Amino acid sequence: MTLPLSIIRALQHATQRLVAAQERAIAKGSANADPTVARLDAEALLSFVMNCTRSHLHTWPERVLNDAQAQLFNILITRRAAGEPVAYLTGHREFWSMTLEVTPDTLIPRPETELLVELALQRIPADSAWRILDLGTGSGAIALAIARERPHCHVIATDRSPAALSVARRNAATLSITNIEFRAGDWFAPLQGDEFHVIVSNPPYVSTLDPRLVQTSIRFEPLSALASGVDGLSDIRTMAATARQHLINKGWLLLEHGHDQGHAVAQILHDYGYQEVGHHQDIAGLDRVSHGRWGYKNR
Repeated sequence: MTLPLSIIRALQHATQRLVAAQERAIAKGSANADPTVARLDAEALLSFVMNCTRSHLHTWPERVLNDAQAQLFNILITRRAAGEPVAYLTGHREFWSMTLEVTPDTLIPRPETELLVELALQRIPADSAWRILDLGTGSGAIALAIARERPHCHVIATDRSPAALSVARRNAATLSITNIEFRAGDWFAPLQGDEFHVIVSNPPYVSTLDPRLVQTSIRFEPLSALASGVDGLSDIRTMAATARQHLINKGWLLLEHGHDQGHAVAQILHDYGYQEVGHHQDIAGLDRVSHGRWGYKNR
């Protein structure tokens, strides 16, 4: 006779399965085992299945799952063990204190991207009615965070993926953020000469030769939002070159990039004539965002 599956037993079994999956990934040279991460993933998925908080799981560890919950939890753990990101399994991700819908059509927002939002907000006066552009918006995370913090600004967000824009629009509607406009097209293509005070982007910056694209969980995310040429900088070069036509006098361009690309991105911005070029580190002490200013002397 099968014993009822309690919360504590479900979490113990799921964590063991996820640790075993991590160990198999290690054998392939694509991951590191971390039982803490495995446990957190299991808790996140069980919270989703039971529609409760993690604290509920800890408070009522002997509570029994019903058959439907046990079956769905098993399916989700199996998919997570195969590498599928938790955010895609639950359909949402927290970013800047917002709960965002995410799908395999969108990049999963990362905590380190909040640095890009912080740096943009430092440059946008609180009561300003500036025009802000987010290139390759995906789920809308960056654009929505800025639009919510600067309600008098008009934010335009572009993306080449109609499916991603649909997700971003739903997030805007769910969050009741109305000072934002979404346009479909490749980078600057749908802007028709519009100018902005600040342009931000978390563009693709992974090398197309990087083995992580096929060996780690990012293989489930849209390749077009991740990879950009052999050195990972093709889209950043395009942005640096073209943003000059869309920035007002002394407007700012801020770009997220890989932890080892800070100096290369700064050089690109210098080469294209930007001033006040610099880069900033994330909470892990890694180069994450570079910026430059386009002034009237450059025109």
